[in-house]
Amino acid sequence: MNFTTPHTAATPTATPPGAAAPPAVSIDWDEAFCSEGANCFRFGLDDSGRAYIGSTLAPGEYVSDSVEALRALISAVKAGAADHLL
Repeated sequence: MNFTTPHTAATPTATPPGAAAPPAVSIDWDEAFCSEGANCFRFGLDDSGRAYIGSTLAPGEYVSDSVEALRALISAVKAGAADHLL
């Protein structure tokens, strides 16, 4: 699973000097899902078929993986695998 955050000049990056930056990704985001307290999340897909989960509070930050991997994650959460975090 990949986690992406925006990079600025003041923020250190994991990309070594002289290495090419990862290509920009065009994500087609669904309408945000908001629960109590305006905790909003959104799901998206890119042209390659990778799936994304992001927060509306930090638009440039998201988790990405294959559709199958995120489907398994969501199924596990729905089954209670993360209930101990609540």
